[in-house]
Amino acid sequence: MKFGVVKLYTDGSFNEEFLFGGENKADGRKDVSYPGSLQNFVIDTGSEVILVDTGLPSETPFKGYTKVNDYVAGLESLGYKPEQVTKILVTHKHPDHTGELRSFPNAKIYIGPEDADALKLTGDNIIRAAYSDGAYHNFPESQKIADGVYFIKARGHTNGNSIVIAEDDGIYYMFHGDVTYNDAALKANKLSVVFEDLPAARETLDRVREFIKNNPTVYLSTHTPEGVTNLEGKIIMTLD
Repeated sequence: MKFGVVKLYTDGSFNEEFLFGGENKADGRKDVSYPGSLQNFVIDTGSEVILVDTGLPSETPFKGYTKVNDYVAGLESLGYKPEQVTKILVTHKHPDHTGELRSFPNAKIYIGPEDADALKLTGDNIIRAAYSDGAYHNFPESQKIADGVYFIKARGHTNGNSIVIAEDDGIYYMFHGDVTYNDAALKANKLSVVFEDLPAARETLDRVREFIKNNPTVYLSTHTPEGVTNLEGKIIMTLD
């Protein structure tokens, strides 16, 4: 199994109040900032090319960031053409994760049912996740997508939020969308200010942290350069 990063935007930033203030704004400081970026990921199983999210629509400006690539150009820079993509795993409905679904009309698109409904997605290629394959480690509901690749119910950030975990050579690669926006928030056990269901978001973060404590995990974020460096360095996340 191989993994790749579709690099889209860099040179952004978040303040700590945004990153840490979901349960209590006093937990974060407005004058402390962390670097931001936008990237999505590719899972190549050898027989399938699976995308995790598809970035912003190519025509949409991303204020405060430097553009690296449109999504399709970024994917092609990794050596993949759109017609090779067999499946897309959507962590959640927000446009910076779903913007180029339109570029892959023949790929099967897996998405939480609540988020599929919110986006009014239709078509034979849209698969509303049933999470019918039982528990995956400490997560109660999952759906097997391919050998070693699992789509896991993880509500909170949105009502249809999911995470993706891929297993390779004894390591777990966690592609999580926006459970946190950077590693500092994960380590500090803080939620961001963006959620649709706060109790569910807290439960999801608790489960993510429990999983990481019990399994060697590379934590792969969409909105921080750490998502790139963690994958490229195969860096195992550690929590205090």
